[in-house]
Parts: sequence; structure tokens; C-alpha cells
Amino acid sequence: MLEGHESLRREIHGIRDELSEKIDNNSFKIDVLNKKIDSVAADLKATDEKLTQKIDAVATDLKEHRANTEAHSGVNQEMRGVSLIFLCSI
Repeated sequence: MLEGHESLRREIHGIRDELSEKIDNNSFKIDVLNKKIDSVAADLKATDEKLTQKIDAVATDLKEHRANTEAHSGVNQEMRGVSLIFLCSI
């Protein structure tokens, strides 16, 4: 009977060791994945910041271009008015 208990004890210890090894392996994999996720999140944040800066720069350029176009549009309209007045006086 002692041999049966000893055999059972060895089997339980063996299963416990295998399970412990699997848990350690899974813990390692989870740590690696967490580091990868953190790295990707940091890269994504940096990319988001760069895109935000680029979008802001384009918006500023567009605003300046629009103001410039509107300013020249007013000048062109005034010049057309002067031309019409000049033509009418001839």
C-alpha cells in the first residue's frame, strides 16, 4: 500500500511540476506581449502627434492661402471696376 501512495505522490509532483512550467511559460509570453503592446501604443501615440502637427500645418497653410486669395480677389474686383469706369469714359 505504501508503494501505491508513493507512486501516486510522484505522479502528483510530476503533474505539478509540468503545470508550474506551463504557467511560467505563459507568464513569460504574457510579459512579452505586454511589452509589445506598450511599444506599439507608444509608436501609435508618436504617429498621432506627428499627424496632428501635419494637419495643423496644412490647416494654417490653407487659412493663409484663403486669406491671400480673398485679398487678391478684392484687388481684382477693384481693378475690373476701374477698367469698366475707364472703358465707359472713352
